[in-house]
Amino acid sequence: MNKELLQERKKMIYDFICDELYVPMKAKEMAIVLNVPKSQRGELVEVLDALVADGKVEISGRGKYVKSEGKYLTGVFTAHPRGFGFVTVEGEEEDIFIPGTQTNGALHMDTVQITLSKNSSGKRKEGTVTKILSRGTEQLVCTYEKSKTFGFAVPDNPRFAQDIFIPQERSKGAVSGHKVVVEITDYGKNGKKPEGKVVEIIGHINDPGTDIMSIVKGYDLPVEFSQKIMKQVENVSNEVSAADMAGRMDLRDWQTVTIDGEDAKDLDDAITLTKEGDLYELGVHIADVSNYVQESSALDVEALKRGTSVYLVDRVIPMLPHKLSNGICSLNAGENRLALSCIMKIDEKGNVVIPFGDLYEVDYDETYQGEEIKAMSAVAGKLYIVTEKTRDDLLNLHIF
Repeated sequence: MNKELLQERKKMIYDFICDELYVPMKAKEMAIVLNVPKSQRGELVEVLDALVADGKVEISGRGKYVKSEGKYLTGVFTAHPRGFGFVTVEGEEEDIFIPGTQTNGALHMDTVQITLSKNSSGKRKEGTVTKILSRGTEQLVCTYEKSKTFGFAVPDNPRFAQDIFIPQERSKGAVSGHKVVVEITDYGKNGKKPEGKVVEIIGHINDPGTDIMSIVKGYDLPVEFSQKIMKQVENVSNEVSAADMAGRMDLRDWQTVTIDGEDAKDLDDAITLTKEGDLYELGVHIADVSNYVQESSALDVEALKRGTSVYLVDRVIPMLPHKLSNGICSLNAGENRLALSCIMKIDEKGNVVIPFGDLYEVDYDETYQGEEIKAMSAVAGKLYIVTEKTRDDLLNLHIF
């Protein structure tokens, strides 16, 4: 079930439970009353579980769902290296302080249920973790310390204050000083340390590059692209075709300068600047990646997930495969490239001005229609066109 549908159904079920005529009932009874088909009853349970996790609904001792009396709050636990922590609750202005003695086994980024303390010692609200609803971390980057018959993994993240016990048979042969990725198999309780297994040995702390890869693994940065994505990239041409150029403004005779660093390989930004009388004409150009990345494709989904390229000391983890980022989508000198351009008239005080015609707001997808378009400009966060035509002429072009 997608997020939007889940939220919609949560509201519907919560309104049903809050109705004054509602009688506490089990999930099966609720399904019968609401005429939920047997094939969809699992989805009903998923919605009810989500409401319980949000603290809006409680389960009685008889297993029936009732509206929460408000004594519980649900949020995400942020641990402090000194043992205490804070819970971020949606709708609360401030995080709720959890003393070290009241965390009850909660670890950093766990989703927890808490109760507020009646006698808080300070201005901030205090609480106690009553239940851990879901664990926020499954794997950690650690430094391994070997003993005779077992080992311990010390997390790199100081917010995980506890060492992780590693049975010898689950150490993957790691030795003291190895940076390892540990999967937690038992989160521990009643004073018992968490237990885990080594799933990957990154390298020894004294080996070159181990520190950088530890950061990569610690932040779960995706390094490789899937075969499906690489196969999609293989179909992208290395040259701009005549069909790609059709309907576009040709700016190849403009003197254009890229504004990336001298050693950059992915040149995605460029500018042009000329002066006519008292006005400057500024063109800001960015590589048109959308021409090569189809919406909702595997590559589009992966790029959305990555969000940005990550620049580390000795390497770059790109948002797009190198064939795109350093190739056809890089504004390399002397090569034909597609770009999205914003062309502005600017006065000597740096203000964007409109030197001719009227100003009309249009949809982005329509800004390339008709030769009447003289300029585009982003003003007050909206995209406009400037033309010498009247509004009636523009209406005839179906731009509005």
